Amino acid sequence: MALAISVAFAAPRPQEPIAIISQESNIEPDGSYQYSYETANGIKGQETGTLKKATNPDSSDVIIADGSVSYTDPDGNVISLTYTADDERGFVPVGDHLPTPPPIPPAIQKALDLLLANASRKKK
Repeated sequence: MALAISVAFAAPRPQEPIAIISQESNIEPDGSYQYSYETANGIKGQETGTLKKATNPDSSDVIIADGSVSYTDPDGNVISLTYTADDERGFVPVGDHLPTPPPIPPAIQKALDLLLANASRKKK
């Protein structure tokens, strides 16, 4: 007896391009910039950046940026993300949809505080 298995895959439907409702961009001679955009399906984004001179002569200059993006997910929830990016902390996103670590249990926090206090006393 032979067993026949048939699998069908649905090909993705071609989608029409999403229109850009607004778009602005500006780059200054000093390296600072800003841009923003909005699409017909509700995606919005914006960013500003400035060029920061490196303190170390062997390092290249860096861009410090602040921005945001928002869109509606398939469930109808508006997702908003803000961010900063620099040479000290890297890319730092903030948004209610991002996972966060659980709070530190009180007993662990107390132990960490004691360790920190003892380390400070030993340095003096």
